[in-house]
Amino acid sequence: MNPTDSRKIVFFNRWTHEEGLALIKSARDVEIRQLHWDAPEQDSWAELASAHGYQISSARHEMPSQYRADSDLLARCPKLLVISADGAGYDTVDVDACTEAGVLVVNQSGANREAVAEHALGMILCLSKRMIEMDRAMRRNRDWHRNDFLGNDLLGKTVGIIGLGNIGIRLAELCCGLFEAQVLAYDPYLTDSQILARGAQPSSFEKLLTESDFVSVNCPLTDETRNMIDAAALACMKSSAYFVTTARGGIHDERALVSALASGELRGAGLDVWADEPPPIEHALHGFDNVIITMHTAGVTEEARLRAGIGAAEQWMGIWRGERPPRLVNPEAWPQFQSRF
Repeated sequence: MNPTDSRKIVFFNRWTHEEGLALIKSARDVEIRQLHWDAPEQDSWAELASAHGYQISSARHEMPSQYRADSDLLARCPKLLVISADGAGYDTVDVDACTEAGVLVVNQSGANREAVAEHALGMILCLSKRMIEMDRAMRRNRDWHRNDFLGNDLLGKTVGIIGLGNIGIRLAELCCGLFEAQVLAYDPYLTDSQILARGAQPSSFEKLLTESDFVSVNCPLTDETRNMIDAAALACMKSSAYFVTTARGGIHDERALVSALASGELRGAGLDVWADEPPPIEHALHGFDNVIITMHTAGVTEEARLRAGIGAAEQWMGIWRGERPPRLVNPEAWPQFQSRF
């Protein structure tokens, strides 16, 4: 492409935040086209086929499968240079296929770190204080005594964090700073010295499970992490421990979690993510009073949306100026991208 050529970016339904959309629309030589999932497919494919950039939803459960960024979409969109996930997650994108095609994949990692870390901490606090159990009992009847709901202080407890990226780091800061917690971290992509520098004690996976009072999952869903929290992993945890996840459904085995809760092997759980989203009303995990359930809303706050929307716009503008993007998921695609740019 010539430096003066217009770059076309398409997105479906909505940009993450209106201020971000206004910013990218103000950029020179950038054409923005809004598409709609319920529009005629031939119209959407015509727009995609001529696009240089695709701002894609991170919410796999919300988008039609034909518009996920896989090898079929790439074959139909030969001009495509960059795919930008509108959140931190990018499981709507086949990264390997994009890399092979010389298409950059970027995301908005860090934009929702505060929101998700606070959500995880909120679940930890509500579980340890047994707030949800008390709330549900009070709404049902008066056949209870307050001593039936003795909780625990978080002060000085051990919190195990699986995945010490942006969100894991912030959760560690909150737990250490507010509650003097001992934070163990398991992250096979970091050295012990890197984990220490990020405010946690390095741990093996098994040690983290066996010693933690709270286990929080904050890693992406990959082939390596799929079903990582299975029956064997849950069996390693203390019967007094709580399991919390704000990561991705599929990392924990929901059936195994149901069994661990039903048998008393686990004291409770906080779940923001599900294998199928939204989960069916009759899902077995909905029947436990000691389980807090939310629907993938940990990162959905006004502030997080604003940061993600503006961050995406700024990253797009830098890419079109020829700059290497700061949140590049597949750096190995950069040389081929440069030859196509």
